[in-house]
Amino acid sequence: MALKLCSFIALIFVLLPVFCVEALPSKSNSTKPEPFEFLKHLKGCHKGKTVKGVHDLKQYLERFGYLHYDKVTNNSHADDDDFDELLESAIKTYQLNYHLNSTGTLDSETVTKMMTPRCGVPDIINGTSAMRSGKNKQDRHSSGTLHTVSHYSFFPGFQKWPSTKTHLRYAFVPRTRKDILSPICARAFGRWSSVTHFTFEEVQDYRTSDLTIGVHSGAHGDGSPFDGRGGALAHAFAPTDGRFHYDADESWANGPVVGSFDLETVALHEIGHLLGLGHSSVEGAIMYPRIRSGVVKRDLHGDDVQGIKALYNR
Repeated sequence: MALKLCSFIALIFVLLPVFCVEALPSKSNSTKPEPFEFLKHLKGCHKGKTVKGVHDLKQYLERFGYLHYDKVTNNSHADDDDFDELLESAIKTYQLNYHLNSTGTLDSETVTKMMTPRCGVPDIINGTSAMRSGKNKQDRHSSGTLHTVSHYSFFPGFQKWPSTKTHLRYAFVPRTRKDILSPICARAFGRWSSVTHFTFEEVQDYRTSDLTIGVHSGAHGDGSPFDGRGGALAHAFAPTDGRFHYDADESWANGPVVGSFDLETVALHEIGHLLGLGHSSVEGAIMYPRIRSGVVKRDLHGDDVQGIKALYNR
């Protein structure tokens, strides 16, 4: 009897972390291909080609807002591997957004950019993209007027928090490692607070908070399923939705660790979405949608600051 009791207690301690904590994941030895790995086999593809995997490319570009087929029409190429004119146009737009040579051909530089892990929020939402729109800004100095160009963007309809809502409360959903994420997210919120009129406060009740933070895997009920390791790292929703999700299948770290992604860097980016900013084409900006493993970006760029001030007329 004693032996059975000990075995039962041991089993409870093995299972306890599964039921009580959604731990931030460690590195996986899975041999499953990464979500964007198919792209390297399409290098050199261009209009007129029919190559296995082009259909996956179409789904990729549709997912991030660059491509939309009218599936009602009879001549739609949405479900085949034909590299058609609409796909070429979508790739040209992608290349413009990322400062690449806009040829419409899937060249090596474009493939490398597309394969980089990124934010799951689309670059283009409802046909609206401003990553390369170039907002002219005039800054006056003692020596005269300096013209600068910014590439921040907003969600369609300029979604933002109402003027009466300047204090935002955030909470972690159940089964989230608050011991790890709480100080990390507090620093990230603090950086946005220092350049905006917002103040942020962590609270315990996620059901009544303005913002919620969680760690999820695959489909998790928000209509934007995660795709496994090495694809979309996280996503957040525009005001006043308030949801911010990390992908549990990624390898996460607090700092520059090769093969892992910095939790605070990603938090800074996603909080920008929570406040109403879209993506920027400025690679040094926090709102640039792509980040490589081992890279840490913990300071807001001038483009980020200009964008949030422009959105709220500050």
